[in-house]
Order: sequence, then structure tokens, then C-alpha cells
Amino acid sequence: MTHLFQTLKDDWSISATVAGFLAVLISYSGPLIIFFQAAQQAQVSPAMMISWIWGISIAAAISSIYLSVKFKVPIVMAWSAPGTALLVTLFPEISLNEAIAAYITTAVVLFVIGITGYFDKLLALIPQSVAAGMMAGILVNFGLGLFTATENMPIIVTSMLMVFLIAKRFNPRYAMLWVLGVGLILSLIFGKFQPVTMNFSIAIPQFIQPEWSWNSTLNLALPLILVSLSGQFLPGMSLLKLSGYNVPAKPIITTASITSLIFACFGAITTVLGSITAALCMGADAHEAKDKRYIAGICNGLFYILGGLFAGSIVLLFSLFPKELVAALAGLALLGAISSNLTVAMQTENQRESALITFLATASGMSLLGMSSVVWGICIGLLAHFVLTPKKSSPKTNLASDSKRA
Repeated sequence: MTHLFQTLKDDWSISATVAGFLAVLISYSGPLIIFFQAAQQAQVSPAMMISWIWGISIAAAISSIYLSVKFKVPIVMAWSAPGTALLVTLFPEISLNEAIAAYITTAVVLFVIGITGYFDKLLALIPQSVAAGMMAGILVNFGLGLFTATENMPIIVTSMLMVFLIAKRFNPRYAMLWVLGVGLILSLIFGKFQPVTMNFSIAIPQFIQPEWSWNSTLNLALPLILVSLSGQFLPGMSLLKLSGYNVPAKPIITTASITSLIFACFGAITTVLGSITAALCMGADAHEAKDKRYIAGICNGLFYILGGLFAGSIVLLFSLFPKELVAALAGLALLGAISSNLTVAMQTENQRESALITFLATASGMSLLGMSSVVWGICIGLLAHFVLTPKKSSPKTNLASDSKRA
């Protein structure tokens, strides 16, 4: 243990600490907005919302610190942003207790997938274009919400959009921070919310009794498993490899599922491998030496602990935001995710139609036989894929057909 602390002390750097801090700050100013939108839909109490933030923060912190120390790699864990977006579409049709049961089901399934090492094999069964089309369909309504928010707050939302465009051009890494700052300042100027005294009290987690139902299993757990694997763990593992870190998927998925299972009953949605915020901790800005960037992953976890402990202050701050501001922030924060998923969905020519069908069915909001548009989107998309995509003929079949012609 003494040797570990000495190593951490020797490898510590200001740049890695800043990278870890920015990753947490961007998570709180971007994906957390979607969480508040889900809370508004579910009409949960402030105390319950505090428990949600405490759960997702501490779960991400523990897994980030453990994995970064174990592998000496900047492994940044987070909560599932696409999964949180899915919650917005399902609340209040499903209860909070049903959502907790779906979190537990998801954690158990991910644990089995992780411990058995079937991650790569399972993803191979689901076409990437169909999975991306489903995710784009889930997220597109957030992008549309950005523009519908202009009806009630035209000056503020338009200004946020302009700042976002300028920041993406000249300072892309901190674009959402600029947008958040401008949105807050303009909302204050136009009297959309009133500042209050912050109360830095320690967060108290609230236990939520799970309630299993086929409705939440099919409409939340099943899509959550899919988006966690294809939308979080897959790009996260790809980013690690692109950054020169060869870490097996098995311990990462297993650790994430265990922390998800532990904190699910406190309102924490599935813990997953980060990709967007993780990029901040894996680049040269975190540290010139690649083998010392793992400090950024550890610092990321430490700052998450602080965020979790003082979750009440975060809830108090965000609860003052007008719903149009929340919608605009969520839409801008997810533009990149919408764009990347649409790009993946349409990049293979012979799979574009099935991906488009998946996207449209998911985005439609249809509900049939008790199943949401997300479930129908993936089912209809898979059917379209297998019908429209020609099967590759084997070499033996080609040889046989050629000999018959001869």
C-alpha cells in the first residue's frame, strides 16, 4: 500500500488533475441535464433526485478509481446518457420502482456477459447500423427539443445556439461550458430564475424498493442493455485501443455491472464506460507520458465523490433552471451523439434502409402491445436488415455454381 501511494505521488500532475476535473464538470453540465429532464418527467422529489445523483456519482467514482489503479490506464466510467434519454421517453408511464427493477435486471445481465467474456460475440449478432439507428431515434427528440424551446425563450435559446457554434469552431473541448455559462447569465438577466443560497449539506441516499414487471423489462431493461453494450462499452473500448491501451473488456464490464447492482436501489442508472469525457483523460493534454495519464482517471473518480457527497447543492442549482433551458442544454449536449449515430447508421450502403427504418420506428413514439417504440424499432429494424441484406455466398457455393455452368 505504501508503494502504491508513493507511485501515485510520483506520477501525479496538475494537467492530469485538470483533465479529470473537466471530465466530471462536462458530465455534470451535459449528460446530467438529461437526468434532470427524466426527473421532471417522473415528478420525483428533490430528496430522491439527490439520491439519484449520489448513486450515479459514487458508482462512477468507485469503478473509475479501481480500474485506473488496477490497470494503470485512464479508465473513465460514467452513467449511461442514452439510457437516461430513454427514461425521459418512458416516464411517467413506468413507475420509479419499475425503473429500479430494470436497472437491477440490466446489471445482472451485463455481469453475466462480462464474466463469461461474451461481449464481442453478442455484439456481433446485432448489426451496428441497426443499433446506431435505434440510438439516433432515441436521441433525435432531444435535438428537436432544442428548437421547440425557442417558442418560449427565443433570445436565450438562440444565443446559446450561436455560442455553441462559435465555441465548437474555436474552443470545442469546452463548448458546453460556454453554453451553460451563457444560458445561466441570460436566464438571470431576463428573470427566468432567482439565485438562492447554496446549502453544502452531505447527501443522504434514499432506498427505493424495486418492482419487477414485463413492461419495464421489455421497454427499459432490454433497450438499456443494448445501448450500454453498443453505445457505451463498444465506443469506449475502441477509444482505449485507439489511444494505445490494450485493456480486456471482461474486467471493465464486470466491475461496471457490480457497481450498478450495488447502487441501483438508490436510483443510480447503469454504470458504463465513458467515451466522450474519457477522451479528455486519454490525450496528451492530460500528460505527455502515456503511462502517467491514469492519474486523470483517478482524479476523475475523486471529483465524482465530491459531486456525490454534495449532490444536494447540484440538485438545488439545476432545479432553478427553466425547463426550456434544460431542454436546450440537453439538445446541444447530444448533438454530437446524434450525429455520430446517424453517421454509423448510414455508412454501410446495403444496410442504410434497415437502419433508416429502425431510426424512424424508434423516433415515432409508437406504442403497440404494451411495448415502446424503442423495442419495436429494434425488432422492425432487425427484420428489415435480415430481409434486405443479401447473404454472402460461401466459396464452395460459388465453385459449385461455376462448375454447373461449365
